[in-house]
Amino acid sequence: MSRHLFSVLTLVIGLAAAPAMASESNATPPHEPPAGWPQEGPFGTYDRAALQRGFQVYKQVCSACHSLKLLSYRDLTALGFSEPEVKALAAEATVHDGPNDNGEMFDRPGRPSDSFVKPFPNDQAARAANNGALPPDLSLIIKARKGHESYVYSLLTGFGKTPPGDEIIPASMNYNPYFPGHQIAMPAPLMDNAVTYADGTSATVEQEARDVVQFLAWASEPKLEDRKQTGLKVILFLIAFAGIMYAVKRRVWSKLP
Repeated sequence: MSRHLFSVLTLVIGLAAAPAMASESNATPPHEPPAGWPQEGPFGTYDRAALQRGFQVYKQVCSACHSLKLLSYRDLTALGFSEPEVKALAAEATVHDGPNDNGEMFDRPGRPSDSFVKPFPNDQAARAANNGALPPDLSLIIKARKGHESYVYSLLTGFGKTPPGDEIIPASMNYNPYFPGHQIAMPAPLMDNAVTYADGTSATVEQEARDVVQFLAWASEPKLEDRKQTGLKVILFLIAFAGIMYAVKRRVWSKLP
């Protein structure tokens, strides 16, 4: 590659990346809730009660626009739901299936083995229902965003703030200081008492956001606890093995003059 061509490509890439870097740099840094995230750290585990509440928030609020295509209903047993409860939750969904013996497609109640039903049949339908914006799938949203849980939590609780005087927000957009560019097509999805928790927890916006973020964190990495337990076992094994090898070494070398 010639030096001139390399310089041109570098300039083009730099110009293309500049708007994205600028839009990200003006976003307010995310913050954690006061209690933090229980799954953080080498010994952190998921809060099963929070996961169940978070699933309730997703089901009653988020699932109207956002899919969760990498999860199946049977995965909900890991949240503490019993098999009959999972069957009942799956049966609330309508699955388009087929063809049947007559070669026709048909609708049926969901089964635990089914993936979560998407709110729209395709991306075009999703854009048409959301003024041209495509709601992202939430299966890996926590892992896909810089800041992870704290970013999504900040975003969900960042609506309703007044934009600075020098920022003009179009009527079709919403101001959120944590979103790159500060303009987001999604209106505020949460409000106080948007859901009624079965365990009596007060459903404030902050509580709903914290719960649904923990549920989405689990959805992004449902095997996190197994991975940490395996890592701990490996570390303990290596410590014990190192001790044995050291004892063997001392025993062998002690016989030499």
